[in-house]
Amino acid sequence: MGYRKFGADYLFTGTSMADNNWVLITDGEGEIIDVVDKSNAGDDIENFSGILSPGFINAHCHLELSHLKSLILEQTGLTEFVFEVVTKRHYDNEEILNSIETAEKNMLKCGIVGVGDICNNDLSLLQKQSENLAYYNFIEVSGWNPDIASLRFEKAKIFYDEFLKKNQQVSIVPHSPYSVSKRLWGKIAPFFPNRVISIHNQETPDEDLFFLKGEGELNEMYKKMNIDNTFYKYPGVRSIETYFKDLSKAGSVILVHNTFMEQQDLDYINKNKPAEQLLSFCLCPNANLYIENTIPPIELFLNNECNMVIGTDSLASNQQLDILEELKTISKNFPFISTEKLLTWATINGAKALQMHNKLGSFEKKKKPGVVLIENIKGEKITEASSARRIL
Repeated sequence: MGYRKFGADYLFTGTSMADNNWVLITDGEGEIIDVVDKSNAGDDIENFSGILSPGFINAHCHLELSHLKSLILEQTGLTEFVFEVVTKRHYDNEEILNSIETAEKNMLKCGIVGVGDICNNDLSLLQKQSENLAYYNFIEVSGWNPDIASLRFEKAKIFYDEFLKKNQQVSIVPHSPYSVSKRLWGKIAPFFPNRVISIHNQETPDEDLFFLKGEGELNEMYKKMNIDNTFYKYPGVRSIETYFKDLSKAGSVILVHNTFMEQQDLDYINKNKPAEQLLSFCLCPNANLYIENTIPPIELFLNNECNMVIGTDSLASNQQLDILEELKTISKNFPFISTEKLLTWATINGAKALQMHNKLGSFEKKKKPGVVLIENIKGEKITEASSARRIL
């Protein structure tokens, strides 16, 4: 089996940025042999212009919604967006399956190798069995009315078992704190220990308003969706305080979006997070701009040394499933963040969050993380003109 040797202007290993004096060596199937000084690499080095990086990890995606591309208006606000998704997601299965296949092909082209994918059904399972990408599947449950808790759980458990039978990594997870009743939480919590658990968090200011005062647009959303909310008594605390302790037994927790988090939320988390648990904050900035026209408080997360990962959300809320486009948006709004840090979020951090770091996320010996080339850079900075493609 022959070796391949890759050199470039910069070599990002998954944890640090190296210059053009370093060479990546793989076998013919992409397993990492070593990263060596160019003087020890010998001949036949394939040289590229740009940054070589491990494949990207898309920590939050809704592949099953790919058929909704461009069907929902931008900047409607979250409550209207959720209503639109719920009422428009039911299409002919063949159209949905074709859209899933196309979306996966596009993720492959732009350098994504691993995906944390939200599943409300089993329509994506057939495509995932091709093993083109590594998936961690989140079987998502919702049901705000306590009376339907058993029904919603049983439905999710059927899908969970189907994914397990096909040897897929899978968890049962809550959609959000405002869509899962305490009774339903009780049914899914036994599936949390040591698993990866993902939840949509503070994507709208109305989420905190709802739990603090029982007010805001979530009440209107329940009315539009004919959800009985008469049982509810607001607790008078912020959203994160209503559920975070319920995640204490999970091995890895991914809080997604976090668009309206504040310091007091992070203070609460720091006091209540188990020491052994990996907690990650997933940024999907293009989706946040699409839905709420807002960027998450990324500087706040940096100041608190939070573990950051990157997602794309769905084609219902984004123009593409491309991690580099998310990094561009972050870099444009926070130009002081180094490319090294951005790529760390998009590679090894995501791999660890999804428990895929034994195979993906970095150029370490015996891993097969994929090799991605980021072109059209300025120095080592990502620019609006930058693009990414998988070269191995």
